[in-house]
Amino acid sequence: MILLKKMRLLLFLVSQVAVFALFFHMYNHGALYRKEEPKPVHVLILSSWRSGSSFVGQLFGQHPDVFYLMEPAWHVWMTFTDSTAWSLHMAVRDLLRSVFLCDMSVFDAYMKPGPLKQSSLFQWEQSRALCSPPACDFFPREEITFHAHCKTLCNKQPFAVVEKACRSYSHVVLKEVRFLNLQPLSQLLIDPSLNLHIVHLVRDPRAVFRSREHTTADLMIDSHIVMGQNWQKLKKEDHPYYTMQIICKSQLDIYKAIQSLPKALQKRYLLIRYEDLVRAPLAQTSRMYEYVGLKFLPHLQNWVVNITRGKGMGEHAFHTNARNALNVSQAWRWSLPYEKVSRLQEVCGDTMDVLGYLQVRSKQEQSNLSLDLLSSWKPSERVYQGGEGSVPTWF
Repeated sequence: MILLKKMRLLLFLVSQVAVFALFFHMYNHGALYRKEEPKPVHVLILSSWRSGSSFVGQLFGQHPDVFYLMEPAWHVWMTFTDSTAWSLHMAVRDLLRSVFLCDMSVFDAYMKPGPLKQSSLFQWEQSRALCSPPACDFFPREEITFHAHCKTLCNKQPFAVVEKACRSYSHVVLKEVRFLNLQPLSQLLIDPSLNLHIVHLVRDPRAVFRSREHTTADLMIDSHIVMGQNWQKLKKEDHPYYTMQIICKSQLDIYKAIQSLPKALQKRYLLIRYEDLVRAPLAQTSRMYEYVGLKFLPHLQNWVVNITRGKGMGEHAFHTNARNALNVSQAWRWSLPYEKVSRLQEVCGDTMDVLGYLQVRSKQEQSNLSLDLLSSWKPSERVYQGGEGSVPTWF
């Protein structure tokens, strides 16, 4: 009797060991086939005002795999309008990091107390992701959306849908114009919680200057912050040139700083010239998509062709409509007096040389549209010698 009980106990223990071994085997076997959730790709479209960044933002934002926000740092700058661009860099960096990780609570510090809606975000209607599910049900997720329609139909959605929408996409893309050097961005590049890729968009400073002249009022606060105390020290007629000097230097400094990073980090940086983009929109858009791992879908290809062959000239500071993009890129040649162009070239000459924008030496060269002022791009060996905040002697 005792022997029988021992045998039963032994058989029970053996069976339990067998069950445990089988469970352990199945668990490990399954682990081999379990795939971790792919890490979202974070893309920063880095540029300056009136450089075509809203257009590039739309190239990404209309993709059905992209959650896009336009210039979230606008909220930081408009909260601290008496600060300088450099003093706000860290706050902008921290805000972008949170938004990349879909933590939208960071906006609480920069918005008025009370119930928020997704329409509380700056230029929210420019984001297809906030005009389609799960943020808003009026527009299919796979179709092109138009900001005017979205602004009318999706403006009452609660702010919570922004975070919900962000977490449902494989790519989070932010467009920003409020970085004047690489230092804060370099910390985002090495942040292990991010998978950051930078698309650095530059544009001929003469075209930027011409566009800024048509949007002076819209950019007034930003220009104050960029100039800092020099806003009061300099003559009013010198303001546009000093602002452009800072912008040009910042774009050159960012490019040069990237060259000093380790090769692995340099691979997370892509330089795009606006002029190359408008000359070959399909090829250059394909290049940007491939860089961040997006497919160039047929309906997007058709949309890119249509939006770059319109009749508009893009005068509004923030809207992106159909326009003849190639004509827009050349408009400065027949609309800016040569005296302004010459002075601007003195301010931004180093940046132009490095990025492949050929200078004109006479009014005749400027008006000769058969003369191509865009060189095949190669890094220049010239090094800008000016320090932060330095100005030409004529200021």
